[in-house]
Amino acid sequence: MKRIGFIVNPVAGMGGSVGLKGTDGNVEEAKRRGAVPHAGERAQRALEQLKRAKGLCFLTCAGGMGESSLSAVGLENYQVVYAPGSETSAHDTRTAAAVFLEKGVDLILFCGGDGTARDIFSIVGRDVPILGIPAGVKMYSGVFAVNPDAAAELVAGLDTASLRDSEVMDVDEDAYRAGTLDTRLFGIARTPVIRGMVAVSKQVYEQPDEERAKGEIAQFIQEVMVPGALYIIGAGTTTEAIVRYLGHKKTLLGVDVLKNGRLVAADADEKTLLRLTEREKDVRIIISPIGAQGFILGRGNQQISPAIVRRAGIGHVIVVATPHKLQDIPELLVDSGDPVLDREFGDSIQVICGYRIAQRKKVRH
Repeated sequence: MKRIGFIVNPVAGMGGSVGLKGTDGNVEEAKRRGAVPHAGERAQRALEQLKRAKGLCFLTCAGGMGESSLSAVGLENYQVVYAPGSETSAHDTRTAAAVFLEKGVDLILFCGGDGTARDIFSIVGRDVPILGIPAGVKMYSGVFAVNPDAAAELVAGLDTASLRDSEVMDVDEDAYRAGTLDTRLFGIARTPVIRGMVAVSKQVYEQPDEERAKGEIAQFIQEVMVPGALYIIGAGTTTEAIVRYLGHKKTLLGVDVLKNGRLVAADADEKTLLRLTEREKDVRIIISPIGAQGFILGRGNQQISPAIVRRAGIGHVIVVATPHKLQDIPELLVDSGDPVLDREFGDSIQVICGYRIAQRKKVRH
């Protein structure tokens, strides 16, 4: 019988759709902006797949930190070993991790983002393998499954999975909100892995050839932009080059909106995007995959929600990436939170990688 420590960070990811770029220390502001929790839903999606698995016993926390998700899907083989207060915090995550460590769990399965991974690792280190169900705004660490379904497969196949060293990254939240990506290595965790089911840590490319490629992509995008269309432009340095080419300053780690060469909105949240697209007949989305990981939706751009993608249409999602970045990404990943929409992307998508140059890239969802 495998003993699985199970933690849900109930507020993970709440800051994404409202443009906060993170929820740590900003839960009340996220709520004020209308954010709603979704980590429980992500956890339940994984747990639904585990209802058929045999030989698993879950140790968890009371209420929204685990018990509610297990109960919601009808899993009965679990034990509540920690009860947090009414308002959960990082302290509760660390305390629960310490209880799991004391009780000798075989794996800690958590639902959250980089902050949750860091809190758990700070207690268990390399003594207990950890695996994340992705639910945060930022997931730069390598301990996350590519989506909830993959997390379930890894847990169900724990007997045959191998363990690998995975980076736990510490992201400076204040710098991130200000538009600067400042990361440091927090530690090296052990993570169960079956090829293709666990993300790797994000890579950032800063080379002369990269800058030239970004410029070529920007020039081509400017030439093919349709007059009257509303363009939603995701985060990243490649998309930044496009906006800069058009004469504007890009929110590097946020979402901006342009129309007819004019900046309509900077650092837009989901609510703003819904308002701006409500009466538009032609909406297009320009996004770039996260380096090394390959996610085009569901990581760092949750403002571009399934509702926004549907308003634009899959055919109006434009993916851009430099050749160097593409060569290190075996496939593109889509994890928007809506599995039906994810499947509509099909098996492959065209990626603009230069001036009038594109590659066809495999898509997995």
